[in-house]
Amino acid sequence: MTAELHSGIPARGLRERWMDMRDRLLASPRFHRFAAAMPFTRPMARKRARELFDLCAGFVYSQVLLSCIRLNLIEMLAEGPLDLPTIARRTKLDEDAAARLVDAAVSLRLLARRSGGYGLGDLGAAIRGAPGVAEMVEHHAMLYRDLSDPVSLLRDPGKPTEIGAYWAYTKGNGDDPAAMTTDVSDPYTALMAASQPFVAEEVLDAYPVRRHRHLLDVGGGDGTFLRAAAARATGLDLTLFDLPSVAERARSRFAEEGLSNRATAMGGSFFDDDLPTGADLISLVRVLYDHDDDSVRKILTAVRKAMPPDGTLLIAEPMSGTAGAEPIGEAYFGFYLLAMRSGRPRTPAQIELLLTETGFDNVRLLRTNRPLLAQAMTARATKM
Repeated sequence: MTAELHSGIPARGLRERWMDMRDRLLASPRFHRFAAAMPFTRPMARKRARELFDLCAGFVYSQVLLSCIRLNLIEMLAEGPLDLPTIARRTKLDEDAAARLVDAAVSLRLLARRSGGYGLGDLGAAIRGAPGVAEMVEHHAMLYRDLSDPVSLLRDPGKPTEIGAYWAYTKGNGDDPAAMTTDVSDPYTALMAASQPFVAEEVLDAYPVRRHRHLLDVGGGDGTFLRAAAARATGLDLTLFDLPSVAERARSRFAEEGLSNRATAMGGSFFDDDLPTGADLISLVRVLYDHDDDSVRKILTAVRKAMPPDGTLLIAEPMSGTAGAEPIGEAYFGFYLLAMRSGRPRTPAQIELLLTETGFDNVRLLRTNRPLLAQAMTARATKM
């Protein structure tokens, strides 16, 4: 009889034994001194020390970024390099404080030293080309307050949070979401709209919506995704479904951009109301990960009911297990949604299981150019 059968514990393979040895070495101060001293291990030792320190210092780095955003420093330097006295005067800081900030920002590649003083670094320049980053940085101040005691969030699922109140459309947060007024829905709708253009382009590059005749975007916010789809497919009819106060904002945006003849916005709750019928393509863009599994099943069931026999479901959102972006799915969205008190990041396989349970098949994972922003999947309704 094997040791595994005697103990009830699976026999440990070579890889597990190697990992045990590695863990013991990395936990040894003596090994760290040895690795840092030897030329052939020194680069790896330094890299690991830097990674560990970055984990500890991440909040401080984010506050340097927040300071640059709030003082409008990145936009200011986009016009050209400035010397320190000018930066101090325009940010209303004394020169010592200004020097402390710009030196910190240089170390994070937000700024760079130039012959004329300071200009944008590569990450600072990238922020200007990434819609919604500045808005999300400001928004994170609320998240950080909720995460000041992360253990209490983990232990007490019912604990109210600032983020949970902010995203008031989530089932169970506050009063009836369908009864929300525009003064409640406008802030989060605007925040989503600021970051939606990049996601929309990723999804529309991955899936040609022009092959369809009518697109229904469920939970479509102010219509940013539908307006981008309208530009890609001039013959596509468009319908948006969201909470009444949000749909009202989308209706105004459609009118402003001359889309009223082909785009309509309908208000309701996908938990309680039937979705509009007639669309052969239904999209859920950054919707499912906001909700827990039972709520996702309700949403998908409503979509299945509204879908014609030849219909296609298009899902797009950040997903867990994305190669090269694992911390974004598991760490960032995992804890953001923990603070939001609703939803969870899911792998494509977990989403596929939910789709299968609610009457979909032919699930395909599409290739997006920047999967850390969003991955996309399509599914067809199971034949009755």
